[in-house]
Amino acid sequence: MVDFAIWGCAMIVIAAFVTDIRTMKIPNWLTVSAMLGGILFHTAADGLQGLLFSIKGLAAGFILLLLMHLIGAVGAGDVKFFGGVGAWLGLLLTVQCIVYSVLCAGVIGFLILLWRRETMQRMRNVLRNLAGFFILKSFRSLTAGKEQQLRFPFMIAVLPGYAIACMYSIG
Repeated sequence: MVDFAIWGCAMIVIAAFVTDIRTMKIPNWLTVSAMLGGILFHTAADGLQGLLFSIKGLAAGFILLLLMHLIGAVGAGDVKFFGGVGAWLGLLLTVQCIVYSVLCAGVIGFLILLWRRETMQRMRNVLRNLAGFFILKSFRSLTAGKEQQLRFPFMIAVLPGYAIACMYSIG
């Protein structure tokens, strides 16, 4: 059953990847259908146990990405999307998928900075903001320069993160 859930969720991940690359948004119809589809699939397959499995995953994906959204790391569509992924994959695999996606995002962001040749300037800004936070004890310095943040569609990192998490869960 887990293999079918992984492949079912893979179709949703691919659809979200395409829409996020094109529009920098993940549509609500996709996220809501992912959530409902995961819940219905697991409930039909395993009854109450499947329903609980799905709801725990949905909550984990939604809450973890909501925390990331609150600090400005991801968009609201990503939050809802990972709720849908959680409904399909359950708690453990969803958390693994998030961790691998964040690691992939870090690598991708670093490569973009190297490509643009602005790495050292951004590193100086980060160090300056951190020093302001620790010396002045002000959160204001951490939010300074938010308009200059490096942005790219998170799905660029989610696709390999999802593949890595699923690869380790199967084999």
